[in-house]
Amino acid sequence: MYNASERLERLPFSRFHFTLLIIGGLGLAFEALDAGIIAFILPSLREQWGLTGIQAGWIASSTYVGFLVGALLSGMLGDRFGRKVVMMWALVLFCVATFINAFATNFHEFYILRMIAGVGMGAEGAIVAPYLAEFVSSRYRGRFTGALAGFFSFGFVMSALLGYFIVPMSADGWRWIMVIASVPVVFLLWMRRALFESPRWLEEMGRHEEASRICTAIEAQVQRSSGKPLPEPVKMSLAAKAADAAVQGAWAKLATLVKPQYLQTTLVVWVFWITVMFCYYAFLVWIPSLLVARGFAVTKSFSFTILIYLAQIPGYYSAAYLNDKIGRKYTILAYMLVSCLAALGLAFAGADQEIILLSMLLSFGMNGVIAGQYTYTSEIYPTSIRATGMGTASALARIGSIASPTIVGAAYPVLGFGGVFALMTGVLFVGGMGILLFGKNTHGVSLEGIQQ
Repeated sequence: MYNASERLERLPFSRFHFTLLIIGGLGLAFEALDAGIIAFILPSLREQWGLTGIQAGWIASSTYVGFLVGALLSGMLGDRFGRKVVMMWALVLFCVATFINAFATNFHEFYILRMIAGVGMGAEGAIVAPYLAEFVSSRYRGRFTGALAGFFSFGFVMSALLGYFIVPMSADGWRWIMVIASVPVVFLLWMRRALFESPRWLEEMGRHEEASRICTAIEAQVQRSSGKPLPEPVKMSLAAKAADAAVQGAWAKLATLVKPQYLQTTLVVWVFWITVMFCYYAFLVWIPSLLVARGFAVTKSFSFTILIYLAQIPGYYSAAYLNDKIGRKYTILAYMLVSCLAALGLAFAGADQEIILLSMLLSFGMNGVIAGQYTYTSEIYPTSIRATGMGTASALARIGSIASPTIVGAAYPVLGFGGVFALMTGVLFVGGMGILLFGKNTHGVSLEGIQQ
C-alpha cells in the first residue's frame, strides 16, 4: 500500500501538471496586474481628487494592508479546511471588490475597496504555491514553482501596457483598468472548478480513501497523456510524519511555527520575505514617479517602465530553471547579488541610459529572487503547517510592502534618487545574509524528506 506522496513522486511531468501550472499561474498574473496598475493610475487619482503626497502613499499601500490579512488567514484556513476552497473564495473576493472599485467616487471609498481586494489577492498568492507544489515530484518542483511565480511578470507587464494605452485616453481611464482587472477572473474561477484537493493534505486530515481516489484519477490522466505505463512507486524509507497533529486548530498551527524545531527556519523566512518585498514593491510602485521626478516625461516614463517590467520575465524563468540545477538557496543568493549590484549602481547612475539599463537589471534580479523564494517557502514546512508557514511569511512581508511606498515617498525629498536605491541595497543585503548563513538546501528532496 503506497501513500499519496509515494504515488505522486513517481509521476513524470505531464499535461496534468502543465494545466495546473497555467490555471494556478493565471491567478498570480491577475494578482500582479491589480497590484501593478496602482503605479499607473496614481497620477490620475492625485489630479482628479487633489490627493496629498501622504494620501497617495496610503493608496499605494492600501492593497498591501489587505494582503497582510488575506495571506495570514488563507494560510491558517488552508491547513485547516483545505487549499482549494480557500483559493476559490479568495478569487471571488478579489474579483468583486476590484470591480466595485471602478465606481469609487472619493479617496476613502477607493482606499477601503483596495484593502478588501487586497485580502483576496493576498489569500490567493499565499495559498496557490504550497497547494500546487504538493502535486509535483521533487524532480520538477523547483522549476514548476519558479515558473508558477513567473506569471507575476506577465501581470506586471500587462499592467504597464494598460497604464500606457488606457490611462491617457480619458480622466476615467483608471476605471476601465479596474474593470479589465476584475472581469477575466470570472473565467478563471470556471476553469478552477475541476481542480482536485491536495491528496497530501487529505492524508494529513485522515481522509485516506478520498486521497487515494484523487491519486488514481491523476495517475489515469498522466498515463493517458503519456501513453506509457507509469513506473512503480518507491517506498520511502523516511516516511516523515509531522509531529503536529493534523487536527490542530488554526491558531495552534500558527504557534507551531515558533516551536524550537521550526524557530530558526521561521525567523530566516520572515526576515527574508520582509526585506525582499520591501524593495520589490518600493521599486515597482514608485519607478514611474521616480523617473518623472528625474526629468522624464510621463509617457516616456511609462514606456520605459514597460521595458523594466519585461525584464521580469527572463528573471523569473531563468531562476526557475536554476532552482532544480543548483538548488533554491544558491539561486536566491545569485539573484540577490545581481539585485544588490544593480541597486547600488542606480545609487550612483548619472546618464538616462544607465538608469534604464540598471533598472532593468534590478527588475531581472529581484524577480529571480522571488522565483526562488516562492519555491523555497512552499516546501520548507511539513504538509500539516505548509500553508500556514507560507501564508504567515507572505503576511509579514506585507509589513515591508505597506511601509515601503510611504517610506520611499518620504525619503525621496531628503535622500534623492541615489539615496533611495542605496537604502534598497542595504535592505537586500540583510535578507541575503540570512539565507546565506541559515537557509536550508532543499534541492532534489521530496516534501516529506525535507523534514527529516
